[in-house]
Amino acid sequence: MSDHPRWSGLEHVSNRVYGNTQGLKANQIRRLQNIYRRSMRPQEIVGTELARALMELSLEIGRQIGVLVNRRGKIEYVAVGDANVVYLPDFKRVRAGTGRFRGLRHIHTHLNRSGLSNDDLVDLALLRLDLVVAVCPDDAGLPGTTHIAHLLPQSADEEGEPWRVLKPRHISALDDDALELINSLEEEFSRSVGPALVEGERERAILVGVYSRDRAAAEASMVELAELARTAGVEVCERVLHRQDKVNPKSLIGKGKLRELAVRSMGLGAELLIVDQDLSAGQARAIGETIEVKVIDRTQLILDIFAQHADSRDGRLQVELAQLKYLMPRLAARDDSLSRLTGGIGARGPGETKLEIGRRRIQDRITRLEKELQRLAKGRDQRRARRQRAGIPIVSIVGYTNAGKSTLLNALTNSEVFAEDMLFATLDTSTRRLRFPRER
Repeated sequence: MSDHPRWSGLEHVSNRVYGNTQGLKANQIRRLQNIYRRSMRPQEIVGTELARALMELSLEIGRQIGVLVNRRGKIEYVAVGDANVVYLPDFKRVRAGTGRFRGLRHIHTHLNRSGLSNDDLVDLALLRLDLVVAVCPDDAGLPGTTHIAHLLPQSADEEGEPWRVLKPRHISALDDDALELINSLEEEFSRSVGPALVEGERERAILVGVYSRDRAAAEASMVELAELARTAGVEVCERVLHRQDKVNPKSLIGKGKLRELAVRSMGLGAELLIVDQDLSAGQARAIGETIEVKVIDRTQLILDIFAQHADSRDGRLQVELAQLKYLMPRLAARDDSLSRLTGGIGARGPGETKLEIGRRRIQDRITRLEKELQRLAKGRDQRRARRQRAGIPIVSIVGYTNAGKSTLLNALTNSEVFAEDMLFATLDTSTRRLRFPRER
């Protein structure tokens, strides 16, 4: 289990025993530290001698003991839990690459002789571990039955969990080549998820909506959110509509559902989570820390679309002003790890710059933008006044986004204003002259 309150980022210290060490004797702590001196052959799923040492000490202290072993067979971390769960370090700051696993397998004891727990499997997915292995004691207190699971790639139309639990076997019957298995799984995973995102490619996103009563309205809003995502150049790989009677003020949705989303985003190779509600900075941070993908809300998505489609100077200034005003109240609550927005959806326009510029410099920029927009507004007022003095009739086309306003304008005036079947395709206003035929 990887969300124990003791962890606040991965800080590996040589021979440090992680997790629940309270109440252990000094010699038991030393024996746990001595586990770091052990190793196993890289091809082994679990070394027999290592398993024996873990089981002996685990039965003595009455707690699960786990180790994280790298692909060279070296033990990187030793962790202790309680009788039913082992507390793993927090790997939030050390992300695995797209299409690759963590390079660590989790080997731990199960004193109650049960199979892999849901926590074991969720940790496998969230931490992108190579393998998770549970070793149960036999009647003599020696390593006996082992339970093993590994990750599986998923597509958006697949149901079920993104892992496979293998048939339990006695530790003496484990003759698989672990490295060969892991490498073949990574190759399959990479083919399914695809290559890492490069500049110009579409980001993959999961859309999330939360409602309490009116499901029909929530579904309609999600349809529009999907259209907004398409307009922004996002590939929607899944939509999740979650019913929740009471909104969680810290993370919008509960921890259990967040863990499900984290597992699903990993299986689908999603880089982005788009929430169909406005998020506070704290909520966005709490969701991002659990799911470990970029999190944006509906407003940020719309502002990103505006940044893409604003062509006039007036339009670009208005978009930048809106983005800065959106960013301003969120600066103070941002975590250090989020101090610079990554590129892509939700980060175009002023969001591409460093956030460390601070509130004062943002406020100065907002003041300059407002003054520049006032100057441009005066110019528009003067041009409008000249048209009114000339007695030129003015007809305005008004309607919701993607209602066909630009298409109608092109048809009436034989112009070529940009028109596309997407939301907010045209952001700037356009003025054209229309001459009506006169009777003689």
